[in-house]
Amino acid sequence: MDSPYNDFSSFLSTRFPYKVQKISLNAGFTCPNRDGTVGYGGCTYCNNQTFNPDYCRTEKSIRRQLEEGMDFFRHKYPHMKYLAYFQAYTNTYDSLPALVSRYEEALSVEGVVGLVVGTRPDCMPDALLDYLEDLSRRTFVLVEYGIESIHEKTLTRIHRGHTFAQTVDAVTRTAQRDIPVGGHIILGLPGESREEMLQGASVLSGLPLHTLKIHQLQLIRGTHMAREYALRPADFHLFTVNEYIDLVIDFVRRVRPDMVLERFVSQSPRSLLIAPDWGLKNYEFNHKLLKRMRELNAVQGDCFQKNVSA
Repeated sequence: MDSPYNDFSSFLSTRFPYKVQKISLNAGFTCPNRDGTVGYGGCTYCNNQTFNPDYCRTEKSIRRQLEEGMDFFRHKYPHMKYLAYFQAYTNTYDSLPALVSRYEEALSVEGVVGLVVGTRPDCMPDALLDYLEDLSRRTFVLVEYGIESIHEKTLTRIHRGHTFAQTVDAVTRTAQRDIPVGGHIILGLPGESREEMLQGASVLSGLPLHTLKIHQLQLIRGTHMAREYALRPADFHLFTVNEYIDLVIDFVRRVRPDMVLERFVSQSPRSLLIAPDWGLKNYEFNHKLLKRMRELNAVQGDCFQKNVSA
């Protein structure tokens, strides 16, 4: 049965004649929201340990991280190819020569057929876009921006350190270079109503985004947000899994029909996770989501409306 939404695997299959897997990397970058350029301490929810695999260690070279990550898949998928996923912190935040050196090292590893570069909207200079535009002519490149919210009040509250206007600018400038652009948004951030979250679907659909990741808010040990929650739990609504599934479906129905939806949940280590703990793997959540969408006869974009602004 056809999927009721545009999934990332299908997106990749239109670009590659073989199975492709992302391999996460920690290239040793920092973040302007940590080193004092725009702030200290980072975003209130952020703990990079929640998504870095064990092999992602800055004392290891890019090549070694990739090879160790690839070893995990090789025995099961010997013909698989790989995308080097620069994931940890801000992967466009360094001098141009330093960035190019890391990207090219990744591309020199046998079996790597492209890059996915995670970054912030306020860290994409035109000189780097010049390089990425040229690079995209010879290999696959996807730039993924952490957007998190379309609402300025929320970006301020979570100490994001950039505005939504900067998101619009970065996404637009990147897309104008014919570079595929991804975005990341969090549902459930404190202070946002359900309608404000859903508004994000329509507003983001007005941007030239190719892909979108949707994640639930997770409260992670050691973060400023975890301390906020301990002091003012009433400021937070932590969804049950069924509540979140219904929210995601309403969100997806408002998303532009051609946008690719890469994922809907984040899965943090249980040792770091305070809440919500649903006890589900990502594929188990996706199964529940698909089942519910089919029960409702819901399809991506069937409630999409053009020309909605923040």
